[in-house]
Amino acid sequence: MRLVLDPVFGEVDLTASAEELAALANAVAKGDGFMGSTSSAATGALAGIEARKSSNSGVRIEVDASRHVLVIRGDPGGRAILANNLRAMATAEDGGHLHVDYFPEHPYLLEGSTSIVVNSPYGGMPTQ
Repeated sequence: MRLVLDPVFGEVDLTASAEELAALANAVAKGDGFMGSTSSAATGALAGIEARKSSNSGVRIEVDASRHVLVIRGDPGGRAILANNLRAMATAEDGGHLHVDYFPEHPYLLEGSTSIVVNSPYGGMPTQ
């Protein structure tokens, strides 16, 4: 898995295999787990993703700058929606990417969350 924080826009680019995305989806749904990154620290990469439970409503995604880790924490319902979106990317064999960005009245993401671009393990834009 490769995690890179864009220093200009502040969004995180996530590239992973189908198996890694499925494992991440399971950790997010469970609200417990850590997945390490294979990215080099010299590229401004993050060390991994940590999933946590929260009693607050919604999901917050943020970079823990002291540990260079992307933290995803939230309530069971919000985590379930995000996990389903991650699973969909893991199985989207026609390629593409998923933007996880906050906007007013977002169904699960909390304001102030870090944006993520999740790349399909099967490459570029969908063919259909």
